[in-house]
Amino acid sequence: MDRRIITRNNVHVSGRGTQPMLFAHGFGCDQNMWRYVAPAFEDDYRVVLFDYVGSGKSDLKAYDAQRYATLDGYAQDVLDVCRALELRDVVFVGHSVSSMIGVLAANREPGLFSRLIMVGPSPRYINDAPYVGGFERADIEGLLETMEKNYIGWANFLAPAIMKNPERPELSEELEASFCSTDPVIARRFAEATFFSDNRADLEKLGVPALVMQCSDDIIAPNAVGEYIGRVTPGSTVRLLEATGHCPHMSHPEETIQVIREYLAAKPAAVGAATGA
Repeated sequence: MDRRIITRNNVHVSGRGTQPMLFAHGFGCDQNMWRYVAPAFEDDYRVVLFDYVGSGKSDLKAYDAQRYATLDGYAQDVLDVCRALELRDVVFVGHSVSSMIGVLAANREPGLFSRLIMVGPSPRYINDAPYVGGFERADIEGLLETMEKNYIGWANFLAPAIMKNPERPELSEELEASFCSTDPVIARRFAEATFFSDNRADLEKLGVPALVMQCSDDIIAPNAVGEYIGRVTPGSTVRLLEATGHCPHMSHPEETIQVIREYLAAKPAAVGAATGA
């Protein structure tokens, strides 16, 4: 076990199973966001939680702007954690941008992974006709400009839009607090790496069966994105959730757990085929 990586990425391992289940958080978040979902799998899996360098309680001294200028640097974090714990046959569960980070990691070392579970994924956030990502480039540039000029105001505006579920304001408040606890410079670089990425070609190369969990009324990853991923990704299964917003593991953990369990209990789709539900 490589203690250096364990400390760097604030890795925590629990559970009574042998097959690893690795949970990866989204932009502006940390491993704590999985607290409503991950424990449900501890009886059957070896549950692994971690923070990307620059997020949560990771070692900020290990942050390298050049490495993390693209999602490849974050994919390397995933592979580093897998190697540090000597993981094999990994079920990778990624929220939002971590879905594509998981795709990059699996494409680099497909032998490490058994399945990918993508929660609210998007391979490209910017529209590129006929592809619909949900944002114009000017929208993203404006978002980044606001981050730079008024980071607290940006977090205050964006958190409720991402979370939805206004009848439970504590969820938006937690997401906003998570945004605000992240170093603004690091957060802006992660945002650039996320929102300017284009991983459509990477999806087409995926050799690991994947579950696409598409949320309802999701401003970050609209329905057209989930449908696109299901069409182009070999061995993918698409499930449309009743959960609204972009963070079903926080707002609708019971449904999130149920859909993941149903997928893991079923025989995975053959790579080369895609199914929708």
